[in-house]
Amino acid sequence: MSRLSAALLLAGAMLLATTPLTGRAAAQSDNQVYDRIEELHGDAAGFDRPLRQLVLAMRSSDAGTVADLAEYPLTVKANGKTYNVENAEDFIENFDDLVTPETRRAVGRQQYEDLFVNSDGVMLANGAVWMGAVCEDNACQDSHWAIIAINN
Repeated sequence: MSRLSAALLLAGAMLLATTPLTGRAAAQSDNQVYDRIEELHGDAAGFDRPLRQLVLAMRSSDAGTVADLAEYPLTVKANGKTYNVENAEDFIENFDDLVTPETRRAVGRQQYEDLFVNSDGVMLANGAVWMGAVCEDNACQDSHWAIIAINN
């Protein structure tokens, strides 16, 4: 390899190493994600258990656990259609049509530091699943974390 080729290869590698990837979020730490959840939604500590349950349930295609983690009615986009799932029984009965294998794999590989958090909730697997803090009453003194949308 000539010196010029080696120099160009090295310069290209250095440029790639210092140039952010477009369309991809900057790397963030678990603490930054936690702080963002706490700032926008509160109860970041309470998010951990439902998140872990969801990731494990998606890995094993455990429709019952996923259904138990959802808030109803639940809007699900699958196969080019939008469904309004009224209850856990309907969700379980139609799980294979409502949650694609691709979504299950993506959520099953979700890493905490890769979560996206905004005022709408917490996005998993590039928007395939959204979780939110759902208020227990109008005063919203208490809330629980739940799946609020699925977008296959």
